[in-house]
Amino acid sequence: MANTMGSIFKITTFGESHGEAIGGVIDGCPAGIELDFDAIQSQLNRRRPGQSQITTQRKESDEVRFLSGIFEGKTTGTPIGFVIDNEDQRSKDYSHIKDRFRPSHADFTYQEKYGVRDYRGGGRSSARVTAPIVVAGAIAAQVLKSADVSVTAWVNRVQHIQVEQKHEDLDLSLIDSNDIRCPDGAKAEEMIALIKEIKKSGDTVGGEVSCVAKGMPAGWGEPVFDKLHANLARAMININAAKSFEIGSGLAGTFDKGSEQNDAFVQENGETSTLSNNSGGIQGGISNGQDIYFKVGFKPVATILLDQESINEAGESVLIKGKGRHDPCVLPRAVPIVESMCALVLADAMLLNRSAKI
Repeated sequence: MANTMGSIFKITTFGESHGEAIGGVIDGCPAGIELDFDAIQSQLNRRRPGQSQITTQRKESDEVRFLSGIFEGKTTGTPIGFVIDNEDQRSKDYSHIKDRFRPSHADFTYQEKYGVRDYRGGGRSSARVTAPIVVAGAIAAQVLKSADVSVTAWVNRVQHIQVEQKHEDLDLSLIDSNDIRCPDGAKAEEMIALIKEIKKSGDTVGGEVSCVAKGMPAGWGEPVFDKLHANLARAMININAAKSFEIGSGLAGTFDKGSEQNDAFVQENGETSTLSNNSGGIQGGISNGQDIYFKVGFKPVATILLDQESINEAGESVLIKGKGRHDPCVLPRAVPIVESMCALVLADAMLLNRSAKI
């Protein structure tokens, strides 16, 4: 089972949804980074369950405890170990699916691959295990801060309700001003109303998270098999429920002509820039100094409180219905996960770039 991500800045995670704890080990973090522990906990708070009426009501404080790799508030360059206790498991909520396969979950595939599975909340396949990613991503973000690079994500679309403005025209300081984490207040109200309506019916809904990395220098990324946008895509698609990744103009750009898509180079105040950014800040797999901009599509949460047809381990037809506490929409809690995955990829690229030239 692949539990490690990164080449130099590496994160290995462990734990299950209903186990005693989840956690991780970060290796390759540079020494001497003065950590803002409040910022790390703040990111965890944005991901944790029970934060609003449009998220699961599971109650977890998600307080991280660091075990190693930090002395007097600074990183030492040695592995950073940490744990987050699970406090509010209700394993009985899953007893009815002990021998049944939930539609669009990892139950069947885990059973086929390993011959055994933890049916309590999906075990290792649960979105609960993204919490350690957020811890590592929050530290990666502080590494990036030394290069004046920042990463910001927000909910851009819920089902058919979409923000129309370009990201350059949005006031991203408003992202956390509402429960859905959308910087467009009017659209946010529509999104929240839709999610509440869907929740009442026992169903779920998906949408899209946008992300921008500002302050990017040119030259990060590898040109062949570790292209920067390929590593970003891999990281994003590894997030639970992620279904698509589009960078820059994305799919819409495939309908244009080359003359409409090309980003013309210009010199401004002695700096090389481009008139447009259809490439999303990456060309040839390497950052070009413009903002990196991409979108991640998320499917509706697979657990719904409605009857569905399925089979059990004996291959017999059964009816199955979700129980317990589940998100009607993953998007608001996915925002800090997208930010964290992006920060991890960019921090790794930054450290790799240091060895690219003298």
